[in-house]
Amino acid sequence: MSAELLVAPRPARRRTSQDRLRDALLALGDHHGQLLAHDERAWASITFAGARHKVTLLFAGAGAVEAGERFVEALPEHEFAIPHQLVADATVVEVEHRLLPAPRLVVVCELLLLEDA
Repeated sequence: MSAELLVAPRPARRRTSQDRLRDALLALGDHHGQLLAHDERAWASITFAGARHKVTLLFAGAGAVEAGERFVEALPEHEFAIPHQLVADATVVEVEHRLLPAPRLVVVCELLLLEDA
């Protein structure tokens, strides 16, 4: 008789607002961007709590650069749909554009997410 070991399935990792923000930003860039960095700092005022996010994306190649340029134009007015979060501010703070040796665009953006009860 063989003894089989029963192992409970590992619970799925719960997606955080940081995960959802990254996904939303990559979708806004038509999935042509590559995440280089994502920093998050807690933020609060007298009436609101949330976090400031600084995200760096790389768009490499001619088609990706075009998607990155559309991303830069669309980000400030984009309506995000992140559960329990309100994107109060979304700003492009730095853009580095290179043509040689290959087209590439690096975009640094900052976003303020507020907890939405």
